[in-house]
Amino acid sequence: MYVSNLGFHVSGDDLQKLFEPFGAVASAKIISDRDTGRSRGFGFVEMFSESEATKAMAGVNGKEVEGRSINVSVAKERENSGNRNKW
Repeated sequence: MYVSNLGFHVSGDDLQKLFEPFGAVASAKIISDRDTGRSRGFGFVEMFSESEATKAMAGVNGKEVEGRSINVSVAKERENSGNRNKW
C-alpha cells in the first residue's frame, strides 16, 4: 500500500504500529531523500493477507497522524520513464 501525506517525523515503526491492529504487517518503510536523509512524506506498507490489507486501507485512510490526514491507496508498480541516467 502507498501511504502519503505523512508527517516528517513518522518512522517505519510508527507506520507499522498504525497498521498492526488490522493484521500482520510484512514491512513498513518510509521513503527518505537520497541527499538529506529526510523523510519525503510517504511510504509503503505490505501485509501478509490481502483481506487484512483491504481492512487496513479502509481503517487508516483519512486518519489523522501528527496533525495530517493521511492517504492510503493500492501501490502501483513504478513505470520506467526511460529518462533516468541519460546524459
